[in-house]
Amino acid sequence: MPHPTCLRALQGLVDFAKVLVANNVHLLSTGGTAKAIRDAGLPVTDVSEFTGSPEVMDGRVKTLHPRVHGGILMRDTDSDRAELLQLGGEPIDLVVVNLYPFSATVAKGAPFADCIENIDIGGPTMVRAAAKNHNRVTVVVEPADYDEVAATLPGGGPDQALRAKLALKAFCHTSCYDTTIAEWMQGQLGDRRMAVHTLKYGCDPRQKLGLGSGLGSGSG
Repeated sequence: MPHPTCLRALQGLVDFAKVLVANNVHLLSTGGTAKAIRDAGLPVTDVSEFTGSPEVMDGRVKTLHPRVHGGILMRDTDSDRAELLQLGGEPIDLVVVNLYPFSATVAKGAPFADCIENIDIGGPTMVRAAAKNHNRVTVVVEPADYDEVAATLPGGGPDQALRAKLALKAFCHTSCYDTTIAEWMQGQLGDRRMAVHTLKYGCDPRQKLGLGSGLGSGSG
């Protein structure tokens, strides 16, 4: 797995990054995550350096760039490889993301504006892109999966079955994340017309998804 890895996570990050570097993986990261990796004495490339585009809108836009998403979404075809080369990108084989702590921000009673700022945009976008392209890309959204992925690296990385399992977990993860935001906004706005279907059991990919009863139908 010699291609870049997009990392944006903190819990257990440094130990996992050490394993990645030991297996000749080139690390890409942003902000505080890049600093934590660098402070541990590990080589890392800032995403802004990789894309040639600085973070903008006070950090709201960091990873939303064709070189990042082209690298994640490219298929193993001559045309995709040629197009990515033309963009100045590289294939990205592994995406590791911990989403912004929206639920924790709400739980501590943060103001509305602070909660809004903790709605992750770039993270879920990368996660969904990697999960969609799990035929080639591994996506990790839980630190508990670091060790299992790390164990595969000497043999060339996760196999198709593990990539598919992690992709399912990733889609469940982003679905729960969005549902949490929608339920919170519904409570804040007091609009009972909009039905929010809660995904039961924490969206555990090993269990069937159950949709809760709708709160009503409306044109809004």
